Amino acid sequence: MPANKPVVESRAAVASVAIAPLAVAACVALGACAAPPLMPYSTDTPPLVLAPASEAGVQDGRARFREIYCAVLEARGRGLPDYRPCEEALTHIGVEPASTGRPVDLGPSKRRLIAAVVPGIGYECFESWLDPPGTVAQHVRQFGYDALRLKVDALSGTENNARQIRDAIMAMPLDAGAPRLVLIGYSKGAPDILEAVVTYPEIRSRIAAVVSAAGSIGGSALANDAEQYQADLLRYFPGATCGSGDGGAVASLRPAARKAWLARNPLPRELRYYSLVTFPQPERISSILSSSYDKLARIDPRNDSQVIFYDQVVPGSILLGYLNADHWAVAVPVNRTHALIASMFVTQNAYPREALLEALLRIIDEDLATRPQ
Repeated sequence: MPANKPVVESRAAVASVAIAPLAVAACVALGACAAPPLMPYSTDTPPLVLAPASEAGVQDGRARFREIYCAVLEARGRGLPDYRPCEEALTHIGVEPASTGRPVDLGPSKRRLIAAVVPGIGYECFESWLDPPGTVAQHVRQFGYDALRLKVDALSGTENNARQIRDAIMAMPLDAGAPRLVLIGYSKGAPDILEAVVTYPEIRSRIAAVVSAAGSIGGSALANDAEQYQADLLRYFPGATCGSGDGGAVASLRPAARKAWLARNPLPRELRYYSLVTFPQPERISSILSSSYDKLARIDPRNDSQVIFYDQVVPGSILLGYLNADHWAVAVPVNRTHALIASMFVTQNAYPREALLEALLRIIDEDLATRPQ
């Protein structure tokens, strides 16, 4: 119908202009557009073994987390954005432990935990464009929790960002009583946090727990084909204020670097570690991320478009659950502020992030209450 043609063309033009920086982000963040091989032959590696999580000292806490997450989703329901039934929010992997049957306390937090999120590579570059609505923090504050973001360099390596995490924590007022700070590392933010707690022992007494949320604990093979100059293109994202930093972001995400670091650096045993893994069903991968998913699937199709599921788990942690969400859906809310882009390209971005953070803080609250002070 000719009368509608200008509108259609206008929407297409807007989308093509807006998607260009997203395509750059998807292409360069972890090398999704680069050439093979993903895992080049090398003898420069510590001895490695792929074993069941229990053999790596990982405790299976999925049953209790499922109870709490399901209770939160049921109680909050469609009053929160991007609601999903519990069975669609989590992915069943293997045989889960039986439910505990214990009641779930959805009242005010007694410990008043503070979620401090460390974002992934490039976040500062596109944060102003993303313009996150802040509803996740607003939601958990109703129950006595709090949430904030720790600023780290978008394009620097883990050593640099670990120092920034340390400085931010030491600058916070030290409250009396048990520590309340829950460090949540998303994507590259997780190894940034681990580097901080290993390198700077003075921050440990201020930390209640450490969480990997879709964390690149073991690195990503996509980074093997990427170069820092590609990631540096994110500096030209609309409204970006990020700098190049020390130029070490991509190198610090390569599997050889991450696994060598883990081999050299035992994690402090006085801290409690938790892992939330993104393990989406294939149809839950956004269309713009399908090429990076397919590329990583040459190693293992059980990936979130950026990281294979077993590379997201902190050794010795409590495994809380497998989220039916791709790498962006769990923490980068494109759908909340750019609906047209989401509908056309970031097609599986909707996820109940408010309920997820509430459930995460509640299970940590409960778990820490059972530990001796």
